[in-house]
Amino acid sequence: MRVATLNLWSVGGAWNGRRKVLAEGFRILQPDLIGFQEAYKTADRDTVREIVDPEYHVVHQTTGLIGDGNCAAIASRWPVKSVHELDQQLGERTADFPATTLLAEVDAPAPIGPLLFVNHLPSWKPQLEHERELQTVAAARRVEELVAERPAHVVLVGDLDAVPEAASIRFLSGLQSLGGTSVSYRDAWETAHPGESGHTFALRNPLMTEESDVVQEVGRRIDYVFVRAGDHGPSLEISGCELLFAEPVNGVWASDHFGVVAELALP
Repeated sequence: MRVATLNLWSVGGAWNGRRKVLAEGFRILQPDLIGFQEAYKTADRDTVREIVDPEYHVVHQTTGLIGDGNCAAIASRWPVKSVHELDQQLGERTADFPATTLLAEVDAPAPIGPLLFVNHLPSWKPQLEHERELQTVAAARRVEELVAERPAHVVLVGDLDAVPEAASIRFLSGLQSLGGTSVSYRDAWETAHPGESGHTFALRNPLMTEESDVVQEVGRRIDYVFVRAGDHGPSLEISGCELLFAEPVNGVWASDHFGVVAELALP
């Protein structure tokens, strides 16, 4: 199974050029599941549909929106049985961004079987780690509720807007508790590339340094693929993980973020 995540940067920059690079890249990659952050959907436009093959089942965020078309979305090669959402708006400090957790119960074929694919998009501002902690705990609790009702593999992806050392990421990684609870997920990049930086918001990307409205002075790894672990490790083996759209195509960069793509299989 191949899963990917990418922040699309809405329709920022030269979208027509970026769209062609994205569509061709996904056509070649052929992921089974994709989590999109900062997709763009209005009555007239749907950027996810513009870049994925028609065979994909696509679901979009419907709660916690801020009215400018910016949203999270999931594209699945397999049927989506049901969709759950967490509106992650927590007050004034989060009100300028469509924070959400989108959870899709996917009818993955044998031998994988039932799968919960989670696209987590917490608040982005660097000073909002407190809110990200609350949002991530809420997401983890909802996952546990769903898998208690219907056991399934869980893959959580997203632009988590936090570096690996942040409390919200340490919580997912099973390195600390938050909110009176704890969980354990395996970080695909760290599993495949232990100790490597893997920056997804990278200074070498000119869209980040020249055009993005979230310019940073340092590169960071803030986009992730996680696999939920049980008593004996993750239920899906992480056999590979790479950065996605990390180089320009004919001078065109796909987004201001690099994506992440992971290869998963039954142990």
